[in-house]
Amino acid sequence: MTGRIIIDLFTTLDGVAQAPGGPEEDVSGEFPYGGWQAGYPSRAVGESVMAGMQTLDALLLGRRTYDIFAAYWPHHLDGPEGSIGRLFDRVPKYVASRDAAIDLAWQGSRRVGDDLPAEIAALRERHRDVHVIGSIDLAQTLLAEQLYDELQLWVYPVVLGRGKRVFPEGAAAHSMRLLSAESGDGGTLLLRYAPAAGEVRTGRVGA
Repeated sequence: MTGRIIIDLFTTLDGVAQAPGGPEEDVSGEFPYGGWQAGYPSRAVGESVMAGMQTLDALLLGRRTYDIFAAYWPHHLDGPEGSIGRLFDRVPKYVASRDAAIDLAWQGSRRVGDDLPAEIAALRERHRDVHVIGSIDLAQTLLAEQLYDELQLWVYPVVLGRGKRVFPEGAAAHSMRLLSAESGDGGTLLLRYAPAAGEVRTGRVGA
């Protein structure tokens, strides 16, 4: 079995993916817009997120996102969010960190990060669909090193002008292949990309 590494990000029109879910999610850089996603509710986004959960069989998370999930989801195994809580509680959770002493108390959690390319290859052999949810710092690393199979961007109709971007200044130039593009309610878009082989092609327009 060769599984997939799927990066899931909520992003603004100007590519900011920092702290969409809440004010305290990621305040690095004195980011003032934590929780920006809450102002733009979308049923289509919710439905597409739930559809992706159907094949998810492992999580790959950055340290900050893991801590947020570990503090929340084990306590939400019932009620409206119970299906997500039970899924996240059940599947293996891989946490990218160079800190060998990291506290991973949530059941099914283990650290990765000593040799990320080799560890990603092992995850592809072990699982069907490994989802990287949020975890913008980790996502930037996976994108830069081409250690992913699909990038899912839920794009919201808002511009923030600051914050961590999916592709920051100095990101490695590379091409991507569009898998699908879907419009949703509230002005949202779901864009799905895969890596494309070869270097970025340049030329003269109209020549």
